[in-house]
Amino acid sequence: MIVCSCNVITDHEVRSACARSAPRTTGQVYGCLGCSAQCGRCARSIRKIMDEALAGAGCPVGCACAAHPVAHKS
Repeated sequence: MIVCSCNVITDHEVRSACARSAPRTTGQVYGCLGCSAQCGRCARSIRKIMDEALAGAGCPVGCACAAHPVAHKS
């Protein structure tokens, strides 16, 4: 399914980018796919796909990928 109509990015391409490089931001996903955000409407969809893909990747404890957000100390 196409999740970004501006750049014609599919959910499969987002998952593949996550599997290859574990991007932490949607901007990094665009970079992995050789493009950049245009209108931004797809950012939430891409973020959701990233979270699902990275959560299912079986990351090791202490991994710094997007599936494990860093808690900020106050």
